[in-house]
Amino acid sequence: MFIEKIKEVRDARWFSNLTTSIIIFYAMVLGFNTLEEASKPYGNILYIFDWFVTIYFVIELAIKMSAEDRFFNFFKNGWNLFDFIIVSITLIPLENSSFAAIARLMRVFRILRLFTARPELKSIIDMLVKAIPSIIDIVILMFVIFYIYAIIGSFVFAHLPSGLWDNFLTAMLTLFRILTFEDWTDVMYEAMEVYPWAWAYFVSFVIIAAFVFFNLFVAVIIGEMQKMQDEKMKEEIHDEHDKINLLLQEVQELKELLKERKV
Repeated sequence: MFIEKIKEVRDARWFSNLTTSIIIFYAMVLGFNTLEEASKPYGNILYIFDWFVTIYFVIELAIKMSAEDRFFNFFKNGWNLFDFIIVSITLIPLENSSFAAIARLMRVFRILRLFTARPELKSIIDMLVKAIPSIIDIVILMFVIFYIYAIIGSFVFAHLPSGLWDNFLTAMLTLFRILTFEDWTDVMYEAMEVYPWAWAYFVSFVIIAAFVFFNLFVAVIIGEMQKMQDEKMKEEIHDEHDKINLLLQEVQELKELLKERKV
């Protein structure tokens, strides 16, 4: 009975919202704490709040552990393991040691717990992780395009006064600048002063690298989101099917009871 109540608390929406609110407020406090002059008068309050957050995270972790049927089942979930590591690291007493700066840095990682506090965020992260293989393939293809254009650029535009095409590595960096649209027209116009046809080189690269590949990334992410929604829908259909079977079984049992009474 006690475990059932613990499970209800763990799965309750208010518990998730409370954890999210505390993490967001804690993130704001960390940002405020970087303003030394403004935060100095509130040093004790911020210290107490930091301890409050630490205690809350320990209690939250204890609730999640207690809600498991078996203790070690808690560590089978990657997100639970992530929570445990983050909370454990922040419990290490480093404040008054030579590692005090590291301890302050570790506080920032508490904000990452926002991913585990919100089921929706966990779903998005899981979806992005599943999309990694497809994204790697796109990145490899993109690197090939960068490589070809960098070789051509360093061969044709190497003598330009800006020095943006002096060698292969510099050309790769210049192409990345063009990809981010950071004054890429200045780079193009400089080349066009010597080679009027140079616009074809730059425009074709922008179309291929910026527009085509960007849409490929979007397509992969949308595809994974669609898969995730399909899986959820299948799970819901399966749950509804189980409920219907259970109801049919109960109806059948009632029919049999009625027949026995009539007899």
